Amino acid sequence: MLTVTNLSVDYGAKRVVNALDLALGADEILMLVGPTGCGKTTILQALAGLVPIASGEIRLGAWRATPGDHVPPEKRNVGMVFQDFALFPHLSVEQNVGFRLRDTAPVDHWLQLLGLEALRKAKPATLSGGQKQRVALARTLAHQPAFILLDEPLSNLDAALKDSLRWEIRNALKAAGVPAIWVTHDQQEALSVGDRVGILNHGHLEQVDTPEACFSEPANRFVARFLGEAGFLPGRLQGEQVSTALGTAACKAIYGGEGNVDVLVRPDDLRLDTAGAPNGQVTWVRYEGGSRLFAVQLDDGHDLTVRVGHEILAQPGDRVALSLDSGVPLAAFPRTA
Repeated sequence: MLTVTNLSVDYGAKRVVNALDLALGADEILMLVGPTGCGKTTILQALAGLVPIASGEIRLGAWRATPGDHVPPEKRNVGMVFQDFALFPHLSVEQNVGFRLRDTAPVDHWLQLLGLEALRKAKPATLSGGQKQRVALARTLAHQPAFILLDEPLSNLDAALKDSLRWEIRNALKAAGVPAIWVTHDQQEALSVGDRVGILNHGHLEQVDTPEACFSEPANRFVARFLGEAGFLPGRLQGEQVSTALGTAACKAIYGGEGNVDVLVRPDDLRLDTAGAPNGQVTWVRYEGGSRLFAVQLDDGHDLTVRVGHEILAQPGDRVALSLDSGVPLAAFPRTA
């Protein structure tokens, strides 16, 4: 098990990773997300031994890295997959995958599993972006690393390819039974692929939990806003029910207690009715193909977004009726001024 304890990393006088604690299960995929510059890639570099650490400990099996006892990258048995593929242009696919390997059995195994057998003799310049990323992954897995670090491996690919390849990568990691930390800036990628998700903010890990828990029970407002469209509606919490201007709903208090709260309301937690008694006005509309996203300013001044079927039609300036329509308990935070 990979264990990270109180890990901090400094760039000069600036602390970019602060007191990071995490443990990675035997075949677990942990997704790391956060704003640009929050320390995601620096964490990968520290785990790989590419940058020094200011405090804390990284431990895996027989080795233990600390500020005073650095373990070089080649001693850590770590595999890395980059967004720019990092393939040798003069080598064929099988030569890239088997670079410095004496036993070709793992090469054959991963070429077959990742659908690269027909491209065995091809050079990287003739491959598509998705094929190059499969080759990079096959190379990493063929070397049988103790853990794998993936730095935004899909960011250079088009949207349609990302959706399928993310699952191919996940399935390959699970087939190999190797733990992985996967950095991404794509919240949907993180929520759909990871066994757990870690949300970073200014080098601090705000929450690490299952995708469902991070999305529906965020540790704080930053996590709530970062993992998707989030609005907050004033309410009154009593027991496990909250009363708001848009109706009542089942509710879970993030920090416990009752009384005045702000309820986390996502676009799918609402219903929009163009024929009911209006309580707000449409400010903008976005067509999304199978759905439409409406921004609505309520009569009390609060702004919310609601996602409905594409057959619902309304224009900016139209009066509409919003109501709560959630199948799961909503998260509530203590009221802020």
